[in-house]
Amino acid sequence: MRALGWEPRTGVSARLRDGFLAGPDDRRLADLQGAFDDPTVDAVWALRGGHGTTRIADRLDLRRQLVDPIPFIGFSDNTALHLRHAALGVVSFHGPHGTGDVEASALDWLQRLLTEPEPAGVLRASPDHALATRPGAGVEGRLHGGNLALVAASCGTRDALSTRGRILLLEDVGEPAYRVDRMMVQLARSGLLAEVAGLAFGRFTGGADTESEAVDAVLRRWADTVGVPAVSGLPFGHVRDHWALPLGCRAALVGGPDTLTILESAVV
Repeated sequence: MRALGWEPRTGVSARLRDGFLAGPDDRRLADLQGAFDDPTVDAVWALRGGHGTTRIADRLDLRRQLVDPIPFIGFSDNTALHLRHAALGVVSFHGPHGTGDVEASALDWLQRLLTEPEPAGVLRASPDHALATRPGAGVEGRLHGGNLALVAASCGTRDALSTRGRILLLEDVGEPAYRVDRMMVQLARSGLLAEVAGLAFGRFTGGADTESEAVDAVLRRWADTVGVPAVSGLPFGHVRDHWALPLGCRAALVGGPDTLTILESAVV
């Protein structure tokens, strides 16, 4: 963070432990609430995936984000906080964690997203992981989504996504093909896929090669089922080359070559 010119201020609960959580719920909530309320804090950057984020999300007061918004950066289970921002109509950043091992180019991209008043540009899918779904098709829409498990878990809650006319981003880690399919079924049954404009799949990692191939087949099948422009293998997810994406900003999704282009600045 210092190399990027930013001064880190670490929350107390980052050094606590309560089972699989970084301290009790009330302590973690106090840390997070204090960060969003402090006028000297310019951004909130999650250190880890945030297994317990859903436990405290409903009690987090984000009124500051409506009048004096600051960037929130994170992914994985922190998707719960992105969903809160989406419900408020506020941009947030699906990006690498502050303790992650991230490529320098991805950090440069993140810095540009957060500091420059121009659209960030184009992301290209990895040719090793692209699925050639809907080649030649293109669509524009606002970016929403994040971790598939968390988006699925939000169905039926107050922060369930509205995806009408939007490009839905999805990624996950360590999920076998049958669970990926089951979560996609949940999105479909909830109506979340009915009016989506496009699907942008990031990296689904953490499984054996044969399992990864099975997950790819599931994603391809769902892209065909939903019948909208879809791109996979984009550089976001549980990988070193995790390029941040400004949720809530307009983007263009094009297949063949598979690209996602950010069309507007994420900051004023």
